[in-house]
Amino acid sequence: MTVHTDPSRETEPHRSTGAWPVTRVVLGSLLAGAVSALVLTMLVFPGATEAVVTGSLLCGFGAGWGALAFVSVRRTRRPQRWARVPAVAMSATGAGLVAFAPDDSALSVLNWVWPPLMLALVAWMFVQARRSLPMRARLLLAPVFVTLAATAAGALVQDVTSPLLRHDHPAPGRTFAVDDHRLHIDCRGADGPTVVLFNGLGEFSASWARIADQVGDTTRVCAYDRAGQGWSDDADEPQDGVTAAADLHTLLAAAGEHGPYVLVGHSTGGPYALTYAARYPGDVAGMVLLDSSSPRQFADMPAYPAQYALMKRGLSLLPTLARVGLGPVTGPGSHLPGAEGDLVEAMGSTVRAQRNGRDEISMVPRVFEQSQSLTTLDARPLVVLTASESLGTEGWSAAQDRLAALSGDSVHRDVRSSHAGLVEDPHGSDASVAAITAVARSVSDGMPVSAS
Repeated sequence: MTVHTDPSRETEPHRSTGAWPVTRVVLGSLLAGAVSALVLTMLVFPGATEAVVTGSLLCGFGAGWGALAFVSVRRTRRPQRWARVPAVAMSATGAGLVAFAPDDSALSVLNWVWPPLMLALVAWMFVQARRSLPMRARLLLAPVFVTLAATAAGALVQDVTSPLLRHDHPAPGRTFAVDDHRLHIDCRGADGPTVVLFNGLGEFSASWARIADQVGDTTRVCAYDRAGQGWSDDADEPQDGVTAAADLHTLLAAAGEHGPYVLVGHSTGGPYALTYAARYPGDVAGMVLLDSSSPRQFADMPAYPAQYALMKRGLSLLPTLARVGLGPVTGPGSHLPGAEGDLVEAMGSTVRAQRNGRDEISMVPRVFEQSQSLTTLDARPLVVLTASESLGTEGWSAAQDRLAALSGDSVHRDVRSSHAGLVEDPHGSDASVAAITAVARSVSDGMPVSAS
């Protein structure tokens, strides 16, 4: 009696001497593709644009499928020639993205085109693998197929939901033309000197909700979005600190706001505030720095250059991940309450927000260098708050002391808080409000803030 078997259900066929197990080849090819993608994005094109990062990932994964086709033909009794199709498709698409580097609008169009093609390719690959691979090898490929299909589906969901976000969350303030783009500013309150809030990396005007609501009860306060943030338009190129300062100077005039101002900078927003003060000293009545980055951070903090290099590489991946619907997973969380927190999380998870973070981190060395031009605030009131969480970073405390030394009338306090908590958490934001209120009162009364 003849027994018929399904070859695809065999764990491994009989092999001649020297033949490799196809399951091992599949595993090696998957690892080769992952390593290739990692090397291209992290080492060859670190901190690149979204198109180049996406293209690099595709080229790396294409190399893995190519390895499966090539090695299985040369070294096994089960040649997987079908793997040439995803190898060519991914490598050619990736090379095109790297070579032509399409902008965001082109990528948005392409994001409607490739997901159906990817879903069709995954279905075809699944059929081919089922016909030609043993069970153990198919189990290795199953998570890959699921991931590719989920990526395509996520991209389509992102295409549908992204345009609705700005419609569902209209700008709370007003926008004004500044050169060839429009910038958003949200001002509230009336009496006293106007406080201007400078966003840190990954923040935008809505991130200041806890602070703006309280400060607005005692003095006027303005939260605004730099180009590419929140409700402001994109600029043609990533902006340095001097360009951002010129934008803000024009924006405040267009909005009818009158200085001199109390400048408040959180994190990397600190150097932007310092640069503004250096460029427009007559506009500055006082300053508050909330766990601010240091203008000399690369030199004064031994670990920071390596941390910066890692951040630059990591943030460059986020626009690509957001493009396939993973923005809510990779985007920043928020400790703001209720609808305010939902707004910050929703707008912070978009492709545009992730792209802005990548662009701003690329400009950090230039922004820090430019902020060094401010050497003194003379006797204008200055409060420096340092988060307790940051004190474990070598060089951070000394850098905060140097910031406090910019003014002859300064106060430096440590606050039990996380870095982000000085803006978002109840205790940390209360301390920030108290510092801002103290400087505003010092400006109004003419009394030293150090005496308060």
